[in-house]
Amino acid sequence: MSHFLQLRVPGAGVVAFLSSGAIRILSFIFLRWIPGHPFPPLLAAIATIYATSFYSCLSASNSEAENGRLDSSLLYTDKWERDIAREYKDYEEEEEEEEEEEEEESSRNSEHEAAANGNVIKEARNWLGSAADGRPATPASYVRHHDGIKVLFSGAPKAGIKSWNIATAGINLVLVLMVSDLTFRAPTFYPSRDLSFTKVGYVDDKSAKLLVREPISDQLPVIVSYRKESGGSWTNIESIYAMSEELDYTHAFTIPRLRHSTRYEYSTSSGHKGTFRTAPPAGQLHQDTSRFTFLTSSCIKPRFPYNPLQHPLYIPGLEHISSIASRLQASFMLFLGDFIYIDVPFRFGSTAQTYRAEYRRVYASPSYPSASRSLPWLHVIDDHEIANDWDKGLSHPYPSAIDPFTLYHHSTNPPPYAPNTTYYQFTHGPASFFMLDTRRYRTSEFALPHTDPRKSMLGAAQLSAVLSWLSAPEAPGVHWKILVSSIPFTRNWRVNAQDTWAGYLAERQAILEAMWDAASADRPYGIVILSGDRHEFAATRFPAPEESESGSQQLELARKFGDGDRRWAKGAAAYEFSCSPLSMFYLPVRSYWEVKGEGSGVGVGGEDQALVYVPDGNSKIGAVEIENLMGESQSALKYRLFVDGKESWSYVLTAGEEKDVGRRAMWS
Repeated sequence: MSHFLQLRVPGAGVVAFLSSGAIRILSFIFLRWIPGHPFPPLLAAIATIYATSFYSCLSASNSEAENGRLDSSLLYTDKWERDIAREYKDYEEEEEEEEEEEEEESSRNSEHEAAANGNVIKEARNWLGSAADGRPATPASYVRHHDGIKVLFSGAPKAGIKSWNIATAGINLVLVLMVSDLTFRAPTFYPSRDLSFTKVGYVDDKSAKLLVREPISDQLPVIVSYRKESGGSWTNIESIYAMSEELDYTHAFTIPRLRHSTRYEYSTSSGHKGTFRTAPPAGQLHQDTSRFTFLTSSCIKPRFPYNPLQHPLYIPGLEHISSIASRLQASFMLFLGDFIYIDVPFRFGSTAQTYRAEYRRVYASPSYPSASRSLPWLHVIDDHEIANDWDKGLSHPYPSAIDPFTLYHHSTNPPPYAPNTTYYQFTHGPASFFMLDTRRYRTSEFALPHTDPRKSMLGAAQLSAVLSWLSAPEAPGVHWKILVSSIPFTRNWRVNAQDTWAGYLAERQAILEAMWDAASADRPYGIVILSGDRHEFAATRFPAPEESESGSQQLELARKFGDGDRRWAKGAAAYEFSCSPLSMFYLPVRSYWEVKGEGSGVGVGGEDQALVYVPDGNSKIGAVEIENLMGESQSALKYRLFVDGKESWSYVLTAGEEKDVGRRAMWS
């Protein structure tokens, strides 16, 4: 039995040490960096291994200690500890011989003197470290006084230091409980079935879309009224007598016949209130502010980074939205996808009910009301509202995933570009927007090479719509065309690039050339791309090829791809601002960089020029401000980046009569 223990305990100690380290490292990564779905089951398995090895190691060590054995292979792992133990064994043999001699001598001394001498020798050995003749102190005392910290950090137990063993096991237990808390607490205890709320969606110059959710039948009918914020009588606009489970107790409707550039307030009989402001006519700005501002970001996960003291549905990014929107008088929030993370950190199902519950939990967040009470929200869909890196079209679980998106977001978005589609086009003041769906219609990422013209991100109908929008003239005073993409347009993100436009270069090239056309027209437009997804921020410039840069061969290609002898204006370019997350992790490794001289591989141009890269920050929000210059003949667009609530970078573009595009960057 003793030989069995001698072989078993060191192995158990090593396993306890390794599994303890794995628990601590993986828990830190999960709670502070990336709450990935592999972590919960992996940590559960490691925790089981740790508990087993901890008990095995400790029980065997205690058993040996109780039997009076001080075998260094059982109790001590470091070489210096084993040396002390061996030295002490030699000392014990010498001590036995000395004790025999002392017994003979003590018989001639008084009983009192013998006891006194024994106490002095015992105390010296235990507490002074070594006797006058150089003999070593006991290893048991040494372990008690010097190994507690080692046990605390290693996670491996040792006999004789119970409080330290409890502490080190307690650290690992608390970490496992924290991981479980982040993973299971909100889905288990916050289904939010009784959630009652309202939100404002798309607001143009004549109408506003609202959504009401009310599952409590005693609150029916819900009467919705509105009036000008400056005062006046209330107008009942909607009376809702029934809410059905089929629609998750939601009801979307439109308030018509509103006056442009006017502030309104609304109220419901169920106790909800809010405000909104109608848009100015196309091509104009609000006269009192002379500026059009909206916010943009993507990616939400409640209570991340993890804080055990926060509400399970707390979303710090929404707190920043509330503050920034109020300060800048933002007209709306343009959310670029990943409103939920159905598969992070753990997928609890693939039914429509599972997806609906995730949406409700975001809307039930204590942080949400302040971020939406006076701020309309517009949405595009991305992969985590379906499944990670989704490229499988309408197959399962897409029908379940699109159900709550349709109920909560599509219903209050701008009118779809065509019936039964999930891409949208609208104009607000000086800017025209096209909101893409980059998930539903795409070719599988690995089905074809990234340069194959048959490979499509958008599908034929949506691509045709985008190209038509880019080439169409806008109303007077509209200077900007803003393309909204849930995933980055640039190739400069080199990690998992096949999921971005880097995996669909031929279609990207067609859109780029249409953008350069729009920027080179007789009435040139400023071209801006807004994207998210990557949990980082980067600004990128896509310049049209110029004679001095491209040479005669590329100019010949330009004429071939264009009409006749057309070439793009000097300085014509598109600009992308990719901003995320609103409230989620950021990558601990760097994944964005420019490759100098990189060609498109599918046509002319192709150099993605990096302007700035800001990877760090758990909350990143972009604010776009547009104002007129020189009357209405020119317009300036300023992009302001806020990281964790503080402005950190800004960039200014101009558009209008001159074809050369101006730009400057400012760090704050």
